[in-house]
Amino acid sequence: MKIALAIAPENALPSAFVVFRGLESSIRKAAELGYDGIELALLNKDQADIGKIRKLITEYHLEIPVVSSGQVFAGSRLWFTSPDRAIREKAVEVFKGLVDVAAEFGAMVNMGRVRGFIAEGETQETTEQRFKEVVEQIAGYASKKGVKLILEPVNRYEINFINNLDQGVDLIKKLGIDSLGLMPDVFHMNIEDDSIEGSLKKYIDYIDYIHFADSNRLAPGWGHLDFRSIVNTLNEVGYNGWISVEILPEPDPDSAAKQSIEYLRKLIPTA
Repeated sequence: MKIALAIAPENALPSAFVVFRGLESSIRKAAELGYDGIELALLNKDQADIGKIRKLITEYHLEIPVVSSGQVFAGSRLWFTSPDRAIREKAVEVFKGLVDVAAEFGAMVNMGRVRGFIAEGETQETTEQRFKEVVEQIAGYASKKGVKLILEPVNRYEINFINNLDQGVDLIKKLGIDSLGLMPDVFHMNIEDDSIEGSLKKYIDYIDYIHFADSNRLAPGWGHLDFRSIVNTLNEVGYNGWISVEILPEPDPDSAAKQSIEYLRKLIPTA
């Protein structure tokens, strides 16, 4: 397994859920701390200077496994299941731009809250149908570029659509899109899944990427989750993909990033 750190450009919105901001300093710090890669959080493709990013990750020997899309929902208020067709169409346009960025680095693109929610007065069926229509458009575009989309279940306190791994896999099966996988986040799983280890075992064949954060959204080791048990389970089922640290940058970004990698390297040695 490899370990990545969530970062964003300097001009990222305050809502960007990342540890570091500013590409050059963030990439340098991630490399110096011993991370294997960075997860790049973007509002849109215009935030990504492809040439500069490629130069930096080459210089610091890092990879970009995922382009994340949290800002698309939090900042631009775009979501796949909106009753407003114009919002859905704009979401497709922006997401295709993120796919373009991901294709440059052999990365995946995650779908967290941007997948949308069940609007007041609407049904689960209507919501799923809108999600299907949007994702089919994006997946068709992404598959031509060799980019996989990964769906992240998010807890009920943040959204009311696709909260746990059971629901995520059920929807993936319904859609039948080969380029759509699952992206668990153990912080959300701690709230929604009966067993973190049990769900990871049950759905390992669908899992392409995993977020780590402790029970309080702080760095691993600063809450009560049993990461040794979680990592042992992943080793047991043969998961050899990426673990990405998506945490609150508290008490400060440097301390949070340092705690995360030092704690996780005891469980996940450098390959």
